Amino acid sequence: MTYKSVLPASALLVLVMFTLLTSYGIVPGGDLLLEQLKHSLQDMPDGLLFLIILAESLIYLGFYFPGQFFAVVLVVMAGPDFGDMLRLTFIMVLAATTGSFINYSLGRLFSRPSLLAEGNKFRLRNLLLAMLHTNALAFYMFAQGAQRHSIGVIWLAGLLNLPYYLLLIAGTVLLSDQVMYVAETPQVLAVFLVAWLVVAVFLDWRAAHKVSSAA
Repeated sequence: MTYKSVLPASALLVLVMFTLLTSYGIVPGGDLLLEQLKHSLQDMPDGLLFLIILAESLIYLGFYFPGQFFAVVLVVMAGPDFGDMLRLTFIMVLAATTGSFINYSLGRLFSRPSLLAEGNKFRLRNLLLAMLHTNALAFYMFAQGAQRHSIGVIWLAGLLNLPYYLLLIAGTVLLSDQVMYVAETPQVLAVFLVAWLVVAVFLDWRAAHKVSSAA
């Protein structure tokens, strides 16, 4: 029997670990690394944007860069016009899709027979819910790979990300202060992870109860 609470519990643990390490100065914060990248890639703004989105879209590692891609959009393209927004959207979707492929491949690498037996069927609703946050999509793609679902889910997510990132960029430009506050607040992400963990623990308890009742 597999436990649905393993992923959210590990995600919450990694988020707390990154928060403590950066708070006590043991490791540099994501904003400092962003500044270093800006100096290193100041002549390659598109490459900088790709790397930041890719880093944030990777499972667990994304917790180290909360909301940094919003900052990149604002710093690299101050006051972008519609043509700039389209180009930024393409770069962000390409980076996010690359991250999804990596997460999916990692899931397949760590796949076990028990996961294949208990894997759920693909539901578009679950994908749309996962796309509400980059970190949620990372864990969703990892689970898809672990359960050996079709790789087509990656390309579907990429297509759905096109309007998502376009609206995200437009909203970031128009509401930069409000968006940055929410995106860079780890407490907001922690609330989502705790809610996910509570739901997963309940599902595990219900599954265990069914098994014990059947026995």
